[in-house]
Parts: sequence; C-alpha cells; structure tokens
Amino acid sequence: MHSDDLLAPTLRELAAAIARHLPQGTVSRAAASTLSVLRLEGAQRITVLAEREAVSQPAMTNLVQRLEAQGLVTRAADPADARATLISVTEAGVRVIDERRRLQDDALRATLARLSPEDHDALVAALPALAHVTELHESR
Repeated sequence: MHSDDLLAPTLRELAAAIARHLPQGTVSRAAASTLSVLRLEGAQRITVLAEREAVSQPAMTNLVQRLEAQGLVTRAADPADARATLISVTEAGVRVIDERRRLQDDALRATLARLSPEDHDALVAALPALAHVTELHESR
C-alpha cells in the first residue's frame, strides 16, 4: 500500500473529527468560514464568496443577509462596478471569529495534552509538512 493511501484518509478523518467536535461559537461553520475569508482576504463580492465556499449565489446572499442583520458584515458599492457590492467583515465579526478560534484552540490543546510525549513530539516535527499540505490544498 502506498503511503498516500494511508495519509489521505487519515488527514480527511482528522479534519472531519475536528470540524465535528470543536466548539462552534455563536455562528455556523459556513458563517465562520465566510467571515474568516473576509478577514483574511478583504472585501469580496457575493459571487466570489459563493464560489469560494462552494455554495449557490442565493445561499450566499441569504447568509450575508443574516450576517449583516447581526452586524457582522457590511455592504458597500464596488468602486470597480457600481452595480455590484462588496461585503466586508465588521469589528464585531472579527470578535466573533477570534472568540471561535480561541474556543477551538482551547479544545485542541485539551486533546493534545492527552497525547504521549512521543506522539506530541511527532506532531511538532510534522508541523512544517502539515502547514505545507494546508497551503497546497487551499491553493487548489
């Protein structure tokens, strides 16, 4: 068996377990992901957000409307195209994401504390490779 045949399902299951079992905070995964994209990449059109999150444009429009009603995002005219709007994360949205990440990091630290020193050291040694896998996967 090729090592990738072991790595791929193990990494997939790790990602799924993390997504399933970490605290979600006050917003859904889709909302948190959208807020994170806006925080990291700046203002975006709804069409770009929908594509990035792999949802329909109407679904993203609904999500943005809910986030806007909660004060987590704002809309502004796109200077490049007056017919379009740009969605931006607000300070309140940034606080929501920061709190969600803090809760999730705390939960992960609690799990890591249960590892043997050898397993912990092995994960630390693998961090550069895991970071590179993440970058490659995000750039697909």
